[in-house]
Amino acid sequence: MKEFNKLADKKSIEKTILALKTNGVDAYFFETIENAKEKIFELIPKNAEIMNMTSVTLEETGISKEILESGKYNSVRKKLMSMDMKTNRSEMKKLGSAPDWTIGSVHAITEDGKIVIASNTGSQLPAYAYGGANIIFVAGSQKIVKNLDEAFERIYEYVLPLESERAKKAYGVPGSNVSKLLIINKEIEQKRITLIIINKILGF
Repeated sequence: MKEFNKLADKKSIEKTILALKTNGVDAYFFETIENAKEKIFELIPKNAEIMNMTSVTLEETGISKEILESGKYNSVRKKLMSMDMKTNRSEMKKLGSAPDWTIGSVHAITEDGKIVIASNTGSQLPAYAYGGANIIFVAGSQKIVKNLDEAFERIYEYVLPLESERAKKAYGVPGSNVSKLLIINKEIEQKRITLIIINKILGF
């Protein structure tokens, strides 16, 4: 199996960023988490309605904590946490599907500028694909792969076992699944998607 937990080299990163921009995705590369966070919180307006999706990367970088606890943002997740899924299921799905701002991570980025996200429930995918007005993805450069074949290999052979272990501990479930896959080949709405790549091993 290819090593999927190794930082991408400079040539690969430059090629990927150029391809992403060609495909309508604003892409930036930062050496440090601190500089990346400066850019991210520069992009998000104060008091913006924002949904931070479940993400190991967002936890490791402290981005989720900032959104949830700083008081600077209108957190959709905090609102969802105060609601009852049994009685408010439909409203909760709508809230999470079309926030003004959405931030999360991805599982693979190809050198020809495609973004791949796997999901068990699919809860984050409506916002990413269409519903969210502004999307920010944050990813370590180890997620860069050559093509879609390597992206799928990364997801099934590397990401899924790690996510299954996380899900067992976090939710007490038998494991996770690649139930749904989103491939963003191109974004036609200008400035809608921004991808922040950091030169650190982050997330899965």
